[in-house]
Amino acid sequence: MELRSRNFKAGVTRSLANPHLRNALSNLRARMVSGRVASVAELDNFEQIRETAKQVRDDALRHLDFLLEEFERNAVARGARVHWAETPQDMNRIVLEIAQAAKVRKAIKSKSMLGEESGLNKYLQDAGVEVRETDLGEYIIEQSGDVPSHIIAPAIHRTKDEVSDLFQQRHGGPRKTDIAELTREAREKLRPHFLTADMGITGANFLIAETGTTMIVTNEGNGRMSTTMPRVHVAVAGIEKVLPTLEDVSFILRLLTRSATAQSISNYLSFTTGPKQPGDSDGPEEFHVVIVDSGRTRVLGSELRDALRCIRCGACMNHCPVYQNIGGHPYGWVYPGPIGSVLTPAYAGLENAPDLPNAATLCNQCGVVCPVKIPLPDLMRKLRERQFERKLRPWGERTGLRLWAWAAARPAVYAALTRIGVRLGRMLGGRDRLIRSLPGAGGGWTAERDLPAPSGKTFRELYAARKRD
Repeated sequence: MELRSRNFKAGVTRSLANPHLRNALSNLRARMVSGRVASVAELDNFEQIRETAKQVRDDALRHLDFLLEEFERNAVARGARVHWAETPQDMNRIVLEIAQAAKVRKAIKSKSMLGEESGLNKYLQDAGVEVRETDLGEYIIEQSGDVPSHIIAPAIHRTKDEVSDLFQQRHGGPRKTDIAELTREAREKLRPHFLTADMGITGANFLIAETGTTMIVTNEGNGRMSTTMPRVHVAVAGIEKVLPTLEDVSFILRLLTRSATAQSISNYLSFTTGPKQPGDSDGPEEFHVVIVDSGRTRVLGSELRDALRCIRCGACMNHCPVYQNIGGHPYGWVYPGPIGSVLTPAYAGLENAPDLPNAATLCNQCGVVCPVKIPLPDLMRKLRERQFERKLRPWGERTGLRLWAWAAARPAVYAALTRIGVRLGRMLGGRDRLIRSLPGAGGGWTAERDLPAPSGKTFRELYAARKRD
């Protein structure tokens, strides 16, 4: 997926002017946010489970080298072939080599964030391998020539009417508006590809070290079709996805489905351990696992390490007031929302995503709902500090921050400036005490809203007057 994070502000402007997007995103708040509350309430000890899940993920990251070697050893013992890729380009090359060796003409693909990172579909198609997305949301994206806007619901930015128009245009026939009918229409178009594909490509929610197993979580069954029907199955996964045991996976699943789609349990949990064995009724003849670094080792050794605990549930973006209003496209890469504001600069370079660490109110809604307790606002603050140190923010912004820091370190100066500021603010508010326009950088705040004017007195002055009264 092409990196466009430098165009964040322009993307925000387009999103805010799109009435269809606002209508589509209203479903996000109505279903995923309120639904999660009810689903989490089913667990009496939810916060304790979160803390334990955090510890499980931290322990796995702490022993990542050992666990990855254990996974490879056990996967190979069960007939799988394990490949190692340092970069996204290495991953694409390995997958293509597997396809060419097996004389693959068509591949079906279940949703994979890593595949989005590397642009795997286009790479394979340019080399002559037909690739078809099988997740319903990804299929909608594929048919429209669009890009995903959410890691769980990639087409959440599309309304039902837009999908109806798209299917009529792409499939022909009468326009359908019933969701069940639209889903059946997509199923009818996808079924022949399941039956004729030579290769299935999936991601992996987790790699299980003790058994050499890959595991995916789906609601549509397309993942299971992709892993069992083609004669070759390739699973691609980042190094951070490994967990020690099946027990660890089952524990974290209690949080993953509730945080992602507000379900107590997902419809399908698919575990793949090696290729088809004698006596098996289905399964691939070849099973390959490509384990990818792609900047993760660099993050592991940095102050952003906590971000690697992410289990890709999407809860942080569902609850983020910024994402709720602009959707995922302005973030400009695979990972939108608060987690994207950390992972994109971490993986792609801070200089290539200069606005993302600042694309948050730091209200900590994301930190509160994260099932593995990633301190996302703290990580964004650390990235902001890096930007300041590396002079990646505009000169005027850096100068303003230096002046503020200088004043804030001198209480008498700070008190005098705040007294002047609140009095000027009171004057700007006029009779109705609303500031409708601010000069310079402050104009962004008043372009779409009026600001209540201050009372003309500082907090200290008001507090002192209250004490006297």
